[in-house]
Amino acid sequence: MRIIFMGTPDFAVPALQTLIDSDHEVVAVYSQPPRPKGRGMQVQKSPVHILADTYGIDVHTPKSLKDKHPDDQDIFVNLNADIAVVAAYGLILPTRILEAPKYGCINIHASLLPKWRGASPIQHAIWKGDTKSGVTIMQMELGLDTGPMILKGETDITPTTSAQELHDTLSNMGGGLLVSALDQIKTDGKVSGEKQDDAHSTYAPMLKKTDGEIDPSASAVDIDQQIRALNPWPGTYITGLKGRVKVLDAHIDEGILIYDRVQPEGKKPMDIKSAQNGGYL
Repeated sequence: MRIIFMGTPDFAVPALQTLIDSDHEVVAVYSQPPRPKGRGMQVQKSPVHILADTYGIDVHTPKSLKDKHPDDQDIFVNLNADIAVVAAYGLILPTRILEAPKYGCINIHASLLPKWRGASPIQHAIWKGDTKSGVTIMQMELGLDTGPMILKGETDITPTTSAQELHDTLSNMGGGLLVSALDQIKTDGKVSGEKQDDAHSTYAPMLKKTDGEIDPSASAVDIDQQIRALNPWPGTYITGLKGRVKVLDAHIDEGILIYDRVQPEGKKPMDIKSAQNGGYL
């Protein structure tokens, strides 16, 4: 099938690579525009953009695809794609875009829908103590992650799973599920999906820096889940004797939370003993 791939961050890279390696044809890639990043604030292309360039695939980077940008919409429509695949793209897709490909648009969502609809499902699954997570390939509609579910894959969340580890697991899982879903759609000549039960839906809003503040009165389990969920971003922190201290790693020993590695403001990461000896805690 002729496919438009729409994605931006590292999470979407394995899915694009799997598509490129498949029998399907990636006719174009859409990604967020290059932006200044890093200490030098140099303008950098997204990870998806870089991979597409490697294979000589045309990349489009519109700032918006909303109806007030009809020229950008026309470019998308005129690609005459069979389907569009979306993976952490980051732009809102209006009706004209969703309906332009023959089979519409499908999304790789990093949760077991209808649980954790929204922008940060990986982090919320760990933060709230879930023992399972996964990927859902779903048909897109105007609602936020509300469309019919085409295919699911599942994995365990252990008491030590970090957000980065779960991110990498689900990112790789998504590529395999995606190709299976596309092959199924090609064979059936239609998109077949299971309706979501809205009564069982939960929402994972975009994370804020303030989400990282640790409540010292919370339980050891709750704090441990927060630390594993919110590192590397937005990160978790406590207020020490000399200001804010980032908590990078911790573990629970016989019901007691123990900080392993911290980073006082303006300092390099250090073990807890060094932080205590330095008067930071």
